[in-house]
Amino acid sequence: MGNPFQEQFLKAGLVTEKQVRQANQKKIKRKPQQPKKQRGQPDQATLKAREAAARKAEHDRKLNLRKQEQSRKKAISIEIDQLIRDNRIERGKACEIGYQFEHRGKINKLYVDAKMKQQIIDGKLGIARIEGRYELVPLSTAQKIQQRNDQRVVLFDALAETPDPQDPYAEYQVPDDLVW
Repeated sequence: MGNPFQEQFLKAGLVTEKQVRQANQKKIKRKPQQPKKQRGQPDQATLKAREAAARKAEHDRKLNLRKQEQSRKKAISIEIDQLIRDNRIERGKACEIGYQFEHRGKINKLYVDAKMKQQIIDGKLGIARIEGRYELVPLSTAQKIQQRNDQRVVLFDALAETPDPQDPYAEYQVPDDLVW
């Protein structure tokens, strides 16, 4: 039976089993019949739920890609920092010549000695940026850094660039040892 009140009424003799069965049958008949869904057409709520799930999945996918890209860039940056720390050329107190160079639209200054300056001009040394300062690194290390992130390194070509034929000052070459 399942209903404790019906069982109590039966024990007390207030109702008969036939009356209990009739009451249960009336209760079943009174429940509104749910319309049967057609198998081919889902209702609006299901469609909205599927659409919301698809939007959320796309958003999550984009967010995951963004996080992966950030972690990849961070790993590359750490790798570059390690390359610079391991291969940087020590500059002692003898480095009194201020070598000025352009990087990312700004003029920067690095103190070197005459030998280092000539190696930079010849393209044998590169300048790499680490934690807001610049360090000298061998050409091979500078090229490795440039492959990973070309904004972190300054390289000078040993060969001079060909001048623009339209440049009115093309015949006036700037000397390499000019100090500004």
